[in-house]
Amino acid sequence: MRGPNVNEEALNRGGRFKKVNDNLHIKEVFVGEGSGRRRFVIAYNPEQAEHDKHVRARNLERIETKLAALNKRSGKAYLKSKYALLAHRSMGRYLKELKSGKLTVDKAKIKQAEKLDGKYLLSTSDKSLSAEDIALGYKQLMEVERAFRTLKSTLSLRPVYHTKDDRIRSHVLLCWLALLLVRITELETGLSWPRVRAELERLHLGEFLHKDGRVLQYTELTQNQRNLFKKLNIKLPAKIKSIG
Repeated sequence: MRGPNVNEEALNRGGRFKKVNDNLHIKEVFVGEGSGRRRFVIAYNPEQAEHDKHVRARNLERIETKLAALNKRSGKAYLKSKYALLAHRSMGRYLKELKSGKLTVDKAKIKQAEKLDGKYLLSTSDKSLSAEDIALGYKQLMEVERAFRTLKSTLSLRPVYHTKDDRIRSHVLLCWLALLLVRITELETGLSWPRVRAELERLHLGEFLHKDGRVLQYTELTQNQRNLFKKLNIKLPAKIKSIG
């Protein structure tokens, strides 16, 4: 959305958002005339907007801390820290350099970023699809990719570029299986997959060494973790995994 001017023009078009569901509001806009006319769908997620706002607030707090530390330095140390801060992926976008060479927070960039909170911009040349179909289709695509990223992380798989038919089919099957498992988890628990994953990632396996061997022991299960295992019909892990 921070790219071409046509994107900015589309985002600045007036009109009301239509609510598709709690986390998806959409607005259809057109930019250009004649053969150059383009169709856009602006999707807005209130929950994501709150998340974006929270992340930006944390980054601004970090920036203030970094700027305070930067002003205490001089010479090469100052220049090195200054340009590292400007080049930072998350913090650099909110900074500007004054004529004096001093760094400061760019309030105009903050206001611009606020306008994009929770939004993503879609464009299509397919006239047969409704705005709802476009937004929901893209949302499903993101969920498939998110599920596959989770699967790759869990299985320590790495990106591969397939050319053989059987490998392409296997890749698609894994994507489908990942999404299926995520969907089952969400339906059985009534929670979103990120929330389920975040809760279960708090369960750790500790290794305790002693003179006669080692003990593998899980951390104490929280009540939320117990509820998730019960809803998913998964046997609770024994506190002691092994003694050897």
